[in-house]
Amino acid sequence: MSSPSPLSVDVTPIESAAPVPMPIRTLSFTRGLWRIASAGASAGNRVELLRDGGQAFESMLGAIADARDSVALECYLVRADSVGNRFADALIAAAKRGVRVRMVADWVGSRGASRAYWKRLRDAYVHVRMFNPPGIRPWLGVLPRDHRKVLVADDVVGITGGFGLSEVWSGIMRRHRTAPWRDTAVRIEGPAAVDMSRAFQVMWRRANFEQRPHRWCRRQLVRPARGADTDPQTAQGAVVGIVEGEPWRLRVARALQLQAASAEKFIWIASAYFYPSAAELEALAGAAQDGVDVRLLVPSKSDHPWVRRLTRRVYHRLLRNGVRIWEWNGAMMHAKTSVIDGHWVRVGSTDFNPLGIAINYELDALIEDAALGEAAVEMYLADLASSTEIRWRGRADR
Repeated sequence: MSSPSPLSVDVTPIESAAPVPMPIRTLSFTRGLWRIASAGASAGNRVELLRDGGQAFESMLGAIADARDSVALECYLVRADSVGNRFADALIAAAKRGVRVRMVADWVGSRGASRAYWKRLRDAYVHVRMFNPPGIRPWLGVLPRDHRKVLVADDVVGITGGFGLSEVWSGIMRRHRTAPWRDTAVRIEGPAAVDMSRAFQVMWRRANFEQRPHRWCRRQLVRPARGADTDPQTAQGAVVGIVEGEPWRLRVARALQLQAASAEKFIWIASAYFYPSAAELEALAGAAQDGVDVRLLVPSKSDHPWVRRLTRRVYHRLLRNGVRIWEWNGAMMHAKTSVIDGHWVRVGSTDFNPLGIAINYELDALIEDAALGEAAVEMYLADLASSTEIRWRGRADR
């Protein structure tokens, strides 16, 4: 057998995308999403992609400022810097005008925020809970982590994506200016915000080690179906499914397999920390071998260099099967998105690695909407134009 050739980079320009095909809309995707990922679906939503920290933070702060009844914020990473303090000011202002404000922060991800930061919030009647601090319990509180990034205002507007509350997403650091991290979020206005609020309520109870209110939750494996019969062909507005990743449920991984099986034209994925399981590799490789245009965008620089080394270890298995891979040329690429056939879009907190898929708590929005799909395709192609394609030179082993 011949030895595999080394990886090399190609800086040839990205070709123009083919016209986005008209979506083939059926009931199968929403019903399949419920069956394999226990995710309800809702129609009648208005959705908007948010690119990078500038758009995302302004949209989040605007939702907090407009809230009249409630604000729920769940965030893995919180720092007491200029961005973290802007959000603290906004939450305190909302609490002062009588809005019920609750916040769940992960203990590990929020170590960059001082005790004074949290005291300031609590003294202003912002209700704060820390998820899974160290203690005498399984894994000593090290795992799992709450990796979700969710904001819900008045159960009407919900925002989710890959952002933390930190200056690294704004590009303005305390001592120097640097390029902001590349990231994506989505703003959802409509019934799906209620699903996001339900997801927050569960984590709010978990953060306080409270018993779930319904005993059937512990006995029943699958939740009651909500919106599984939603028909995207007749539905008004965007159809949105909220996928809640929980330890060992593998919901996002199964959703990826559903996407790989349903895709007819293309699957384009961006993942900040990509180290998939054999099943996920097989799903992507199988789609590529079946003629689907499968693309992967990952960072060339990472805040966790060891993850980048792991990512590169799976390149050859993907490239040899027809999957195309790009590395982002700028500062950290932190987005967690997928675009399928130009009309299904996934935006959320989940990366394809063991922590994201199997261990941590995550939340993704899976959205069927032609306009959002078009915007996501344009955004992805713009990212590829600022990236370098990795090519496999030579033939695979026979």
